[in-house]
Amino acid sequence: MTDQLPPPPPEEEENEVLRAARERRQQKEAADASEAADKEAAKGKRAGWKTAAAAGLGIGSAAVIAALLYANRDKIR
Repeated sequence: MTDQLPPPPPEEEENEVLRAARERRQQKEAADASEAADKEAAKGKRAGWKTAAAAGLGIGSAAVIAALLYANRDKIR
């Protein structure tokens, strides 16, 4: 009998919704990390500009993704 390798796991195709969810999760993690770093570095100081930039980037990216999904909703079906 020959040694047979198990079949490779099926690759899940990433569609627009999964990609948007993954990007949103990554943005939230980055914003949380940035906010925690700002809090640690600036104890007693006002919030850093990095936190505002990360929040703006996350909100802007989510808005762009939503607009693209809305614009392409007829093509998806």
